[in-house]
Amino acid sequence: MKDHLVIFDTTLRDGEQSPGASMTKDEKLRVARQLERMRVDVIEAGFAAASPGDFDAIKSIASVIRESTVCSLARSNENDIRRAGEAIGPAARGRVHTFIATSPIHMEKKLRMTPDQVVESAVRAVRWAREYTDDVEFSAEDAVRSDVDFLCLVFAEVIKAGARTINVPDTVGYSVPSVWGELMRTLIERVPGADRVVWSTHCHNDLGMAVANSLSAVLAGARQVECTINGLGERAGNASLEEVVMAVRTRSDLFPVQTRIDTTQIVPASKLVSQITGYPVQPNKAVVGANAFAHESGIHQDGVLKHRETYEIMRAEDVGWAQNKLVLGKHSGRNAFKSRLSALAIVLDSEEALNTAFARFKELADKKHEIFDEDLQALVSGEDLTQDGEYYKLAYSRVCSETGETPAAAVTLIVDGVEQKTSGVGSGPVDATFKAIESIAASGAELLLYSVNAITTGTDAQGEVTVRLGKDGRIVNGNGADTDIVIASAKAYLNALNKLQVPDRLDPQADV
Repeated sequence: MKDHLVIFDTTLRDGEQSPGASMTKDEKLRVARQLERMRVDVIEAGFAAASPGDFDAIKSIASVIRESTVCSLARSNENDIRRAGEAIGPAARGRVHTFIATSPIHMEKKLRMTPDQVVESAVRAVRWAREYTDDVEFSAEDAVRSDVDFLCLVFAEVIKAGARTINVPDTVGYSVPSVWGELMRTLIERVPGADRVVWSTHCHNDLGMAVANSLSAVLAGARQVECTINGLGERAGNASLEEVVMAVRTRSDLFPVQTRIDTTQIVPASKLVSQITGYPVQPNKAVVGANAFAHESGIHQDGVLKHRETYEIMRAEDVGWAQNKLVLGKHSGRNAFKSRLSALAIVLDSEEALNTAFARFKELADKKHEIFDEDLQALVSGEDLTQDGEYYKLAYSRVCSETGETPAAAVTLIVDGVEQKTSGVGSGPVDATFKAIESIAASGAELLLYSVNAITTGTDAQGEVTVRLGKDGRIVNGNGADTDIVIASAKAYLNALNKLQVPDRLDPQADV
């Protein structure tokens, strides 16, 4: 019998710390439901002490997720622990994940604590967390640059205090596989009580080795891997869930472990997270990239046609890839629409929300005859982005672009309930539209990214636009989708402006 490898997904916490990737509560709920559908063992839903919004999102996720453990991160202080414990209160299975830095540079420069104080704080935190749940995880932040003897001491003490999972993070993505595996092996051999806990690894991708380091840790005895969908996360990101899971499954001859992940849900999860965060998946991304199972070379094509395994080590359908299928059209009814949303694990909160989404579906069906699952995902994401109370709304847009003439745009916005009209010119229709919007908004924000992706195939495909704006150190992503790329661009720009209107969530630098 192979050991069970716990898949700990931190897309909703560490992944959300990617610049501009913050999610609303409803978006987090949608991702959490997909993670549960994929049978992820542990969902780290956020950092309860970061803000009231984070606390509320974690509590909401804990209220609806039944099959996966719901976890909240917490620093090793009483306020953080108690907020985390309260947030996971409604969960069928809840976990508190507490951490403190253990490297000399972090203890001296950031914490300004002695090693003895760090050990004392770690033990106290675990004991506080045990008041809320028996499932307590402890992480030694920046373990990669920590003294091994000190790590052994800290881990031994928190195990005695009741920690059930010990996480060893490569917080700054500094290690390499051979060294990381040896560190994990040494800790498991030397720490008293090591056989009573699950050993975990959390690797960052700064040197491009997060997945390799994680797998090396598994070979050395780790039985939990912390990872994210699409490798989303701080700086260069985290270990990619899809790569870890499929590596273990594909190379079962090497890895003495197995996961409970429903791998057919990997691609749907990847697409959902990409649409919500506005972070597109690169075409050559392993497992979930558009080219992952594409063959251009004639030799490769010939081999695959004769026998798939000549050039493919995985089956595309095993990870959720399938040819786009027509699921709905302009003559589809409300019940068919509702049933398809349910099949896609999209849950709308009320009949009013369903009616609104159905009306938008009918509008889209008039423009686009073939409606795919990706269109429905984008449609509902767009609905989430246009809630009541938004400061800027697009009421009307007209653009004029012709050879030899300067493109111009006329725009009508609803600004805090008041209609305002404006116009602008630019180097292209999108540029003219953005300048028209800015003539009203006067946001002073810098356009950091403008990205367009086709949601499906065909010339009538919806364009999905991501706009990233930066202002006073804040970075936000805006998303918009429409069959008219200029309208999609305007929606995305306004979505980003609306996010800038909302005070940023507190980020206590919770990177482990």
